[in-house]
Amino acid sequence: MRVIDAQVHTYERNHKARPWIGELTGPEEVTGDNMVKEMDRVGVDGAILVSPWSMYRYDASYAVDVFEKFPNKFRLVKPVDPSDLEVGEIIQEWAKVKGAVAVRLMMAYADSGNANNCGLDIVMKTASRCNFPVNLLCWGNLNEVGRLAKRHPNTRLVIDHLGLCQPFDFPVPDQPFSELQKVIELASFDNITIKITGACTLSHQSFPYIDIWKPLEKIFTRFSLERCMWGTDWTRAVKLVSYKESVDCFLDNSSLSSDEKAQLMGKTVENIYGW
Repeated sequence: MRVIDAQVHTYERNHKARPWIGELTGPEEVTGDNMVKEMDRVGVDGAILVSPWSMYRYDASYAVDVFEKFPNKFRLVKPVDPSDLEVGEIIQEWAKVKGAVAVRLMMAYADSGNANNCGLDIVMKTASRCNFPVNLLCWGNLNEVGRLAKRHPNTRLVIDHLGLCQPFDFPVPDQPFSELQKVIELASFDNITIKITGACTLSHQSFPYIDIWKPLEKIFTRFSLERCMWGTDWTRAVKLVSYKESVDCFLDNSSLSSDEKAQLMGKTVENIYGW
């Protein structure tokens, strides 16, 4: 069984040569070496390395540096700005980068949340031509995801983090799955896949987070495990759950069969991102 994390972040300490634009919850740095050491410690074979928008916005140069050092451990996802008049060309250039497998839209934060934006159509069409899935950070904007999926049936959309707003620290929201029905309804679009990333941060219980399983089973049933990808969203979740707990919760404590775990924790990632 090959275990692949559907989303992790790496970054350097804030410095003049590559300054942070904002901040991401986590340690002062999580270098590629740090991430690989942690993955190896808990038996994770590879990961989709998402350049952190909070720190670097649309500059994925550090993620590229990490991939070049660890090409067997990572594949790359870069955030893109649909308001950039050159976004189509940017995606085409990204497709030439070794290890690049997808782009990402930050629909929860920026103007890219407006599905009427013509830049979104350019992103969708260009990504499809490049055989790239489009990852969507879309909590609070699920209705727009459905509209995009309908307008661009040939583009693979990947919903980040269950499509649910996830905490960066305690306390966990009283009703963390309040938008679950909206998420489940998106399963009717065949071109939508969903990341089960950061799920442990939605629990009101301690490890092994038993209270997340009923909601997750609803997602598994409607989407099928062939359209679900396990992941940790490390290090955003560092204040709520350890990396090992995020792995062991699914690998050792779920009711899924061995074949189901293999699908959720590796095979779907391989299929969607062509790894």
